[in-house]
Amino acid sequence: MIAIEYLPILILIGLGVVFATIFTLAGILIGPKRRGQNKEMPFESGLPSDGLVGQRYDVKFYMTALIFLIFDVEIVFLYPWAVKFREMGWFGFAEVLIFMVLLLFGLAYAWKKGALEWE
Repeated sequence: MIAIEYLPILILIGLGVVFATIFTLAGILIGPKRRGQNKEMPFESGLPSDGLVGQRYDVKFYMTALIFLIFDVEIVFLYPWAVKFREMGWFGFAEVLIFMVLLLFGLAYAWKKGALEWE
């Protein structure tokens, strides 16, 4: 038996699946179906591609993505901590302080390596 506390979450998930299915099917059924040479051309950020298909990307793109992921994960961990901050007291504060210091060391390392400089 599912606990009654989980019912709103299950309803929200169900509504998300239903609406995603409805909008996807509506796009398939009533969306435009015109084909042509311009529609079939590959593009990158709305501009025609002028490079080779297998062209390598600069390492700076990957470094920027990794830095974004680090700070994105930081926010995911900080939200539940902020909700339970009063219950954890000084121990919880010390834990998040250690976490933030480790992230700052990661940021300093990336900064030193030049990952934040865009050419």
